[in-house]
Amino acid sequence: MYSIGILTVSDKGSRGEREDKTGPAVQEVLEKEGYVVKQYCVVPDEIQIIKEKLIYMSDELKLNVILTNGGTGFSIRDVTPEATKEVIQREVPGFGEAMRMKSLEITPHAMLSRAIAGIRNKSLIINLPGSPKGAVENLQTILPALEHGIEILIGKANECAKRGSA
Repeated sequence: MYSIGILTVSDKGSRGEREDKTGPAVQEVLEKEGYVVKQYCVVPDEIQIIKEKLIYMSDELKLNVILTNGGTGFSIRDVTPEATKEVIQREVPGFGEAMRMKSLEITPHAMLSRAIAGIRNKSLIINLPGSPKGAVENLQTILPALEHGIEILIGKANECAKRGSA
């Protein structure tokens, strides 16, 4: 199966002042779907640190998907989308659009999300909300398209298409 990294962005979590419940909730959903979480980290809401960890997970660990959680709101410390924008090479707006649309069925606050998604090399980076409930709901929204997106990104879908046409 495909490799996943989970990056929780939380000042309090990184200082040990708050237990991260979102990262483990996301991991549980992924593992039930057969994905393998290879890296899990908690970092503060600092653009440079977030960027460094995203680059490491993509370029060094070569993870297929990197899911961030936290830092996507309106707070002055919420900088996850900005850090993500600085490291991705191509945007994938459909994930953020789908998550916001589905979340709007639950709460009008969904329109306050600034979550984005994009591609760096062969890694898909997706921002999820910081709350366990919101992160899991958003993850469940994108799961039906995730595997196919990964296959296209890594070239596996093209290989299947070539074999099917022979």
